[in-house]
Amino acid sequence: MFVRAHDVRLPGRLRRLALVPLVAIAVTFGLWTTPSVQAAVLLGNDVSWPQCPTSVGGYGHPMPPDSAQFVVVGLTQGLAFTENPCLASQVAWFRTRDKPAQAYTMATFPTSAQQTAYGSSGPWRPTTRAARLSNVGYAEARYAVASLAKVGWRPPVVWVDVEPRPAQPWPTSSTAAQRENRYVLEGLMRGLREAGYPYGVYSNTSGWQAITGSWWLPGVPVWATAGTLDYPGEALDRCTQPSFSGGRVFLSQWWDSTRDYDRTCGTYAFTALPMPASSLSNSTAEFNGDWRNDVLARWSTGSLRLYAGNATGGLGLGVEIGRGWNVFDVIDTAGDVNGNGSLDVVARVASSGDLLLYKGDGRGGWSLPAVVVGRGWNIFDTVVGVGDFTGDQRADLVTRGTSDGSLYLYSGTGTGGWRAAVLIGRGWNVMNALVGVGDWNGDGRVDLLARERATGYLWLYPGNGSGGFGLRTRLGTGTYNGLTAIAGAGDLNGDRTADFVGRDGTGNLWLYPGNGSGGVGARSLLGTGWNIATAIL
Repeated sequence: MFVRAHDVRLPGRLRRLALVPLVAIAVTFGLWTTPSVQAAVLLGNDVSWPQCPTSVGGYGHPMPPDSAQFVVVGLTQGLAFTENPCLASQVAWFRTRDKPAQAYTMATFPTSAQQTAYGSSGPWRPTTRAARLSNVGYAEARYAVASLAKVGWRPPVVWVDVEPRPAQPWPTSSTAAQRENRYVLEGLMRGLREAGYPYGVYSNTSGWQAITGSWWLPGVPVWATAGTLDYPGEALDRCTQPSFSGGRVFLSQWWDSTRDYDRTCGTYAFTALPMPASSLSNSTAEFNGDWRNDVLARWSTGSLRLYAGNATGGLGLGVEIGRGWNVFDVIDTAGDVNGNGSLDVVARVASSGDLLLYKGDGRGGWSLPAVVVGRGWNIFDTVVGVGDFTGDQRADLVTRGTSDGSLYLYSGTGTGGWRAAVLIGRGWNVMNALVGVGDWNGDGRVDLLARERATGYLWLYPGNGSGGFGLRTRLGTGTYNGLTAIAGAGDLNGDRTADFVGRDGTGNLWLYPGNGSGGVGARSLLGTGWNIATAIL
């Protein structure tokens, strides 16, 4: 995996550990000592095409010793859309020895030919580059799943290997390039999810930073590599120190020029992992974990309902996910506030001004109970979940003061709270709607829409990625004062650009699709009878 012996011929100091037996390495570095508060450590190896004979393109490296307690088997021959030529025999090897096993598959930035071949088929509408790249990532997952089907193996986990690849390098020269890399990875994750495979990510800090811009994925399991053990205990440190992505570390790894060595971390016993919630970029509106954005609505009865998006511009039937929500006078989607990987909702109690956090479970429900995260919030007439407004990948809130229209930013800590408020604007009481829409203009930063009270004009206030705004622009030439509700819903039509929904005076709910560059396309009808809703979010 990470610039390892079985991927390239290692020069210099990386050869110094060559041919050292697994037991000798463990004794030398003290890595087999079980921490007092942890489960017994399991030790194993990962294998792939380098263990194949040279006659089929491998290095002829040895398979793990019989003392190995588990294996992780690679599905590719170093790049996506390739196949480990020894996959069948390696599966047979661990089956005959009754070894528990998981799989890993390489993620790769696609060539132009691969973008042409796979970009137009997949779950996203291929009208944008982001959607096409996501579709290629989805195809990478489907290729890996097909490899598993050929050998009749259904592993409990498929790890996504994210590392520099000299033969087909990831673009890393800009944040825009890193954002495109994430689109590929999101497609791959979705492809595994839809095939029913829980997944995690394999990388290290420097590789993850270069490829993804240190993408924060606290809800996705981690397999962290310690390389060639620069100091005693390094592999154990990968288990106990914060991971490169913020996710919990389940496995750590080190290697020499012959084998890759793995250990379990903490209480993990190499069992199946839970399915992560989806990781749609800049979305605060995906609640049931199916990689499609949703709409929430509170009925006049106080019933909160989830309307699952179908990613083609439609919504499913409402499913009740809460009762008694008419005690709240402000409700909004807030992104992943508490850092568990699932999206959350904030709601203010009208009678007390307490702000509550409802922690989503990533499956369309809640990790109850709700918790009080603020008091005295009745000084605001608006609370908006805007997503990551400051560029630190944590979920933020924007509020407006009732008395003077001052706009405040509450930057999220990522652990269930916010830092002290920062004034970011004055005189915003000239607006009668503020909407967090994610990245509306396609620059990778989240934005805010605001409707002007006097004119009905809808203005885009582009975020600058550091807690402020750029110059505003008007959306179209029409007015939006006929809408009785406006809500940001992420990408509802499947083209990987942000959209918003609006309800008119007759109760019709409309989809207003973003064009990805700051404009809005022709609206389409989402449903009728929505005047029963007292809040849409």
